[in-house]
Amino acid sequence: MTEQPHTMTAGVSVLIRHRVRPQALGDYEHWLRKTIDVAAGFSGHQGVNIFKPTCGHTQYDIAVRFASQAEAEAWVQSRERQALIEEAEHYLELPDQVEISSGIDNWFQPLNPPPKQPTRWKQWLVTSLVIWVLTMVVPPVLSPLFEQVPPLGLWGIRHAISAGVIVALVIYLVMPRLVPRIAHWLYR
Repeated sequence: MTEQPHTMTAGVSVLIRHRVRPQALGDYEHWLRKTIDVAAGFSGHQGVNIFKPTCGHTQYDIAVRFASQAEAEAWVQSRERQALIEEAEHYLELPDQVEISSGIDNWFQPLNPPPKQPTRWKQWLVTSLVIWVLTMVVPPVLSPLFEQVPPLGLWGIRHAISAGVIVALVIYLVMPRLVPRIAHWLYR
């Protein structure tokens, strides 16, 4: 969480949620700093809290505090903010979500929902298919190595080497490329 200095008087918060495109995170952060500076110039501004996304998320939750409802609405409806939102549209996956809130109700809202997990049977199916294919491909590919270096071809050792290669391929090569390609089905 990043916090800008503020006075501790009661007021209202403009709660803003932005789901940012993963490839635009750096540009969005630059835009956000500029936006915070512009907001600070508005009457009644009392500070900003930024809740950055946790691992696996791209949602930013921003609370911009103002002394009154009228001052908060003036910022939300200002030409300056509208121009900034237009500038940020190509960074965002979803439209700008804004809510003006007073009191402590917004303190208890979950900021980043837990990431959606694929159903267990889909995880099992994809993992089984990937490992099935690799167990048919990797041992024959490693066979020349086991023949050239006989101690590596001993029962148990060759299995450990094959298993290590298969697991490395699954974790570092296959799944990172496969999951995004089948995400539309996997997360349905």
